[in-house]
Amino acid sequence: MIPAELEAKILRLFHAEHWPVGTIARQVGVHHVTVRRVLAQAGELEAARSPRPRRVDPFVPFIQETLKQYPLLRASRLYQMVRDRGYTGAPDHFRHVVALYRPRPAAEAFLRLKTLPGEQAQVDWGHFGTLRVGNAERPLMGFFVVLSWCRAVFLRFFLDARMSSFLTGHQAAFLAWGGCPRICLYDNLKSAVLERHGDAIRFHPELLAFSAHYRYEPRPVAPYRGNEKGRVERAIQYARHSFFAARTFKDLDDLNEQARRWCDTIAADRPCPEDATLTVRQAFEQERPLLLPLPENPFPTAERLAAAVGKTPYVRFDGNDYSVPHDRVRRTLTVLATEDTVRVIDGTHVVATHSRSYRRGEQVEDPLHIQTLVDRKREARQHRGMDRLSHAVPPTSRLLISLAERGGNLGSATAALLRLLDAYGPVELDLAVKEALDRDAPHPHAVRHVLERRRTERGLPPPIPVALPDDPRVRNLVVKPHDLTDYDHLEGTDDDDPTA
Repeated sequence: MIPAELEAKILRLFHAEHWPVGTIARQVGVHHVTVRRVLAQAGELEAARSPRPRRVDPFVPFIQETLKQYPLLRASRLYQMVRDRGYTGAPDHFRHVVALYRPRPAAEAFLRLKTLPGEQAQVDWGHFGTLRVGNAERPLMGFFVVLSWCRAVFLRFFLDARMSSFLTGHQAAFLAWGGCPRICLYDNLKSAVLERHGDAIRFHPELLAFSAHYRYEPRPVAPYRGNEKGRVERAIQYARHSFFAARTFKDLDDLNEQARRWCDTIAADRPCPEDATLTVRQAFEQERPLLLPLPENPFPTAERLAAAVGKTPYVRFDGNDYSVPHDRVRRTLTVLATEDTVRVIDGTHVVATHSRSYRRGEQVEDPLHIQTLVDRKREARQHRGMDRLSHAVPPTSRLLISLAERGGNLGSATAALLRLLDAYGPVELDLAVKEALDRDAPHPHAVRHVLERRRTERGLPPPIPVALPDDPRVRNLVVKPHDLTDYDHLEGTDDDDPTA
């Protein structure tokens, strides 16, 4: 509505000044449709200059008839049809024309749904943005359960919307209320309904097992019937504005603690929609005795999946690696993950327990697993060194045995002999080891002393160690020297004899 003074001004400008409708609209600051409405109400519509004919006017009856038969026909297809019949207008304007003549569906009215105390709860997820945890950005999901009669709200936040979190949220709500309703109403989300064809519904098997444990009925709402779970939808909007807006928190645990206090105070002290004389807290006290009692044993809600262990002793879960004992490599183990713990199971034995990480690309390790593997690798390196020495210089086996009997360190002795083998070669080391054993001195220092003495007696320079690659195929390669006695018969040969 516009003021009466403005209507009088429009009529005066039209009759006295003979201004056109567009000029009047621009000058008085209103839409031209408003000017035409004022003139029509005053009986001056015919006197006003009518709009010029449109290109689409001859095709309007065809558009109306076609849309009457096919109400959902797209404007792009209808545009092609009228172009074939001679329309020359642009497609953008044509979409606007189609929107004016498309039949509007009749508004649907809904009955107000009533429930009995202890009869029903409504369950749904709400997305609250993301939360950065270290180098990872996780979705922040709010899990909501609302008792339909008293409107008590349970809210808990998770960093995912997996089935384990879905069931953990149910379990936490039931524990907080001291019971569970007879029916839980769900939207057609994948955590509840895997497949649906009309009235044929295939529930998620884990949800069925969970509902059987707590003796309640899982019930999905009808497709496109959001009003059937309007209580939880309104609770999500209520939490967005009353709790989450402008709220600060340190981490997920702090946020969940604040959500618990909000549910127990502000959300519980609001008026109950079913009975304005009661608060939600008072209505819940009336509904609590009518809830189903909880079983003695809680349902296992941990996420379970099979994880293959490769060459390295780690299992991969949720973007992070968790260590396992080194003797479990090349196996398929089972991972059981809760909100704060990751357990790795081999058959019926728990082989590793870690705190769960919500970062990305981390290696979560048990120091005992790593130290055990390091010790085993050291022992393996020592055995490989002994094998190489025994193949290249067999007397080193007797030397190491004698050294072990005297309490010597075999690891350092093996490493020292390997260095001497690389520097002097197997022939010299074989002679030096034999001489050290003859002198009853089974120690690498004695062997080194013999090698240095022999080198000095022959006037040879100090040996230059050959830098071999770390590839064991090269370092462990054993080349046995040829027996030089085969060449002794050549000593009496005359080099000047051409027949030799």
